[in-house]
Amino acid sequence: MIDIELLRGDPEKVKKGVADKQFDVSLIDKALQLDKKRRERLQEVENLRANRNKFAKEKNIEEGKRVKAELQKLEPHLEEAEKSFNEVFNQIPNSPLPQVPVGKSDKENVEVRRWGEPRKFDFEPKDHLQLGKNLGILDFETGAKVAGSQFYFWYGDGALLELSLIQFAFEILSKEGFVPVITPDLAKARYYMGTGYLPRGKEAQTYEIKNEDLGLTATAEVTLAGKHADEVIAEDKLPLKYIGYSHCFRQEAGAYGKYSKGLYRVHQFTKAEMFIYCKPEESEAMHEHILAMEEKIYQELALPYRVLEMCTGDLGAMAARKFDIEAWMPTRGEYGEVTSTTNCTDYQARNLNIRLKRKDGKTESLHMLNGTAIATSRTPLAILENYQQADGSVVIPDVLRKWMGKDRMVVGSK
Repeated sequence: MIDIELLRGDPEKVKKGVADKQFDVSLIDKALQLDKKRRERLQEVENLRANRNKFAKEKNIEEGKRVKAELQKLEPHLEEAEKSFNEVFNQIPNSPLPQVPVGKSDKENVEVRRWGEPRKFDFEPKDHLQLGKNLGILDFETGAKVAGSQFYFWYGDGALLELSLIQFAFEILSKEGFVPVITPDLAKARYYMGTGYLPRGKEAQTYEIKNEDLGLTATAEVTLAGKHADEVIAEDKLPLKYIGYSHCFRQEAGAYGKYSKGLYRVHQFTKAEMFIYCKPEESEAMHEHILAMEEKIYQELALPYRVLEMCTGDLGAMAARKFDIEAWMPTRGEYGEVTSTTNCTDYQARNLNIRLKRKDGKTESLHMLNGTAIATSRTPLAILENYQQADGSVVIPDVLRKWMGKDRMVVGSK
């Protein structure tokens, strides 16, 4: 959630951020009206509580009974006013940072830079589905039989490739001070909703567990954010840097576009996720740090890519600034997203009541950032297609060979 004092003190600034994000600007005036009503109810209830305490000390039983009866009438109205306010207030998105390009949709995202040259093939390249089938490593048919569409099996070198990518990412990031963490694959509603992964609506992602206050996590961001909920973290302990491993489950409701087949958009995959808690004055540098780590990973994998900065209209509710890395995908003839990194500033921290304590004893909301290191669906897709050979084999990137134990995947191998 945003800072309530910002809403009250500078509503026009909040309106501009909401409008730039293409959200409903009327939320601001509604929230202010409901906030006014809520505070009036709260003042009435607090006055009555003060009187109740006063009459209790004076042992004025009759007046005490009268005040108690009034409270019983008013307190439900206060609860309703709080609920109505929160329903609207929590819909107000985080404001974009000033340097974010203003735009209405993903068509106005800005290319920041490119690295590497897309490979020119002297044969007709196959897509990753055909390569995976020929190599005997990727099986969507059995995945559909067992779990439904957009699920899959990895076999042999495919399974080793996924594990190698995770180990590769963990090795790089642990050397950079990120603490390796294996998180639960389930989280309570407070945490998946507090980080922006909704179970219902047009942006629904989370699979909920029937009759339980639990959902399958869409990313380790959820559990890593929940790790420090309701805590006050000393300034000298920051930044906290984690690299989390988890399986990721996503509904991907309605996601059946041009590139939805195969590994690009699936219901389950494994991911290594970077997560940082830091002081507000450090968050811009920490965001650049995460992006640099993502670029380092894809440079060492020798996969051509480009970096995009999202415009205001392509930022989700939580994001104040976001970058994507898109790797070259040969059979598409264009780049496709493989990582993203988001600065959520203090928005998630307010949702989850996470604060930092300054050396002078004062407390404030800290900043929280996340970024994909490796997603073991889209990165294998890019490797299979970029490293394929005319004979149907796929060369293994140099940096993965120590875990794979070979230099290429060939038809008929195990």
